[in-house]
Amino acid sequence: QFLQGPLTARVATNGPTIRPTWYLWEDGAFWILTGTWSRLPGRVQTDPRVAIVVDTCDITSGQVRQVVARGTGELLPFDADRGRRKLVRYLGVDEDRWDDRFRRYLHDDPTQRGTSWLRVRPDRLSAIDLSYDAAR
Repeated sequence: QFLQGPLTARVATNGPTIRPTWYLWEDGAFWILTGTWSRLPGRVQTDPRVAIVVDTCDITSGQVRQVVARGTGELLPFDADRGRRKLVRYLGVDEDRWDDRFRRYLHDDPTQRGTSWLRVRPDRLSAIDLSYDAAR
């Protein structure tokens, strides 16, 4: 349930390189939109090992949660249906309110734009709740 929220993940690849990213958790995998404008596809092709951290820390409520995943990244063709599901999580259902750059992902030809998915199926996945009573 935690991974269904519109949180930001940090993805680490060889180098090491870490970048924040929006993601979709679906079918037991992280789905990250990427493309030729990014170094991410090349890094994954060179070394497909990927680590992902998704976490929250709310000092007002005391909620501290984290998921750490490690697995192999795989580049797959982009499909607009999955892209819509991902973008709705972060931008809402009203596509007319989205910034044009996000709408283009869904309506441009992904092969011309160079859009693809990075799918990471975790080999190792740990979820930790470090929450505390903030009222103390």
